[in-house]
Amino acid sequence: MKDAEPLIKHCLERYDEINHELSIFMTTVRSWFETHPKLTRCSFPTIHSVKSRLKDRLHLEEKVVRKLVDLPDQPHAEDMFRRLTDLSGVRVLLLHQEQFTALHAELLKKTSNDWCLIEPPKAYTWDPESVEFFKKLEIHTELKESHYTSLHYVIRPKIDSDVVCEIQVRTLFEEIWGEVDHTLNYPSPTENIACSEQLRVLAKVVGAGSRLVDSIFRTANPVAPPPAEVIEEQPESSVEHLLQVMPSAITPPAETPMSRPDEEGPPINPEDDPVGR
Repeated sequence: MKDAEPLIKHCLERYDEINHELSIFMTTVRSWFETHPKLTRCSFPTIHSVKSRLKDRLHLEEKVVRKLVDLPDQPHAEDMFRRLTDLSGVRVLLLHQEQFTALHAELLKKTSNDWCLIEPPKAYTWDPESVEFFKKLEIHTELKESHYTSLHYVIRPKIDSDVVCEIQVRTLFEEIWGEVDHTLNYPSPTENIACSEQLRVLAKVVGAGSRLVDSIFRTANPVAPPPAEVIEEQPESSVEHLLQVMPSAITPPAETPMSRPDEEGPPINPEDDPVGR
């Protein structure tokens, strides 16, 4: 039978040992996002705001117990400690989904030259449309029944360091759902069926809102159409000649983007949510 007590004791001791270094690295990561010239110092900044936090000791104990349940055998104490990848957390908030592209590109540059990305980025979502979006960025995506939505990166300052930070990236709409769900549904799921259903409805409202914001920004910054082809003047000016040089088909009006509520998809397990816990 697996015993959580020695694991919890070891993990808490190791956490206390590196707490200072965790705090310094977390502050460095947060500052990198908050001051990045390409992501913050422009007419329409990619990043709206940034938050950070160190893992609460009580939540750390609960995390060890939950992880132990999923393991087939009793792990070594240090191995369990290395499995705790959200000891510090930074959450980056964006206005809309299209902004993930620029942030993802800059973060990959950073982790290829400095910080170590210790596992591939992973997106959690309930929305099939979001799955397609993240697939285009070559980001592994998981659908979750809990409707949690976020993009996760796990980094260390160097590959063999004990210091670790989990970065979450989400839109402001997704943050609303996450905060409400965290308050009512964490660490134990609510037993109120009506509340659970309302959280599911809120997730769909949030998804529709996020797509609408994307549409608004695409409308505000449309792609410039190619220059019109100039028709050389011809001596003929008859109606018959104009019919020969002008296109005869009428171009239909562009369809208005429609937001479509999707069927349920996934979010990440709240247990893996680093920020605010």
